[in-house]
Amino acid sequence: MPPLRTALLQSSGTPGDIAKNLEILDTHAARAAAEGAGLLVAPEMFLTGYAIGADVHRLAETADGAGARSVAAIAARHGIAVVYGYPERGTGDEAEAVFNAAQLIGPGGERLANYRKTHLFGGFEKEWFTPGDESVVQAELGGLRVGLLICYDVEFPENVRAQALAGTDLLVVPTALMNPFRFVAEKLLPVRAFESQMYVAYANRTGPEGEFDFAGLSCLAGPDGIVRARAGLGEDLVTGDADPDLLAASRADNPYLRDRRPGLYGPLAR
Repeated sequence: MPPLRTALLQSSGTPGDIAKNLEILDTHAARAAAEGAGLLVAPEMFLTGYAIGADVHRLAETADGAGARSVAAIAARHGIAVVYGYPERGTGDEAEAVFNAAQLIGPGGERLANYRKTHLFGGFEKEWFTPGDESVVQAELGGLRVGLLICYDVEFPENVRAQALAGTDLLVVPTALMNPFRFVAEKLLPVRAFESQMYVAYANRTGPEGEFDFAGLSCLAGPDGIVRARAGLGEDLVTGDADPDLLAASRADNPYLRDRRPGLYGPLAR
């Protein structure tokens, strides 16, 4: 099975301007596809911008809304799967709720998976969003099982281990990591990949936006703890391979998941 070349778009786009952000996504989808990528990962809340305050409710849309249809058209046009972050408006009994969400669109434009952030960070997110309650969301892509988390979620080892136990091969994490927490991208992400034996693709925003200053440093970390691709501090597009053969070899050599003793871990859930 060939590796899945994964492209990480590091950009904050234009907050509040969906049309402009879709244009940026289209440009980088074309570039990523030309470089042989089968998956493009955009940051947390890329569709609308992150620091948009009360506009969260005005710009939110359902998972099958206009933004999703536009991303689907981009994916199909370039033959590349896309993960992007956006504010999701609930439906039915959840119609008043807005979720910080990430959606995976397949290379033919099909909607494959939608995830709602379960661990909200800071006052801004807790004011405007409702937390999701599904910890593991997955889809099959390029022969790999792809799982979704968003930013702060990956900083909880329980979340990543739940993905590992569910068979996730490539964990995709749209992100809005702020300064001064760059150690998360530099140190924690490779450890998460190693301890749960998976690839982790972490696509961050960059630069100042409202009250926030985003750290950049997007990365693709492998199950051996080695970073395959690393962005700098500014706007960037980097690519790296998620290799099923390396993953299988690493899992054969690394005993963490086999040596677990779940009976001892009950108190961790309290």
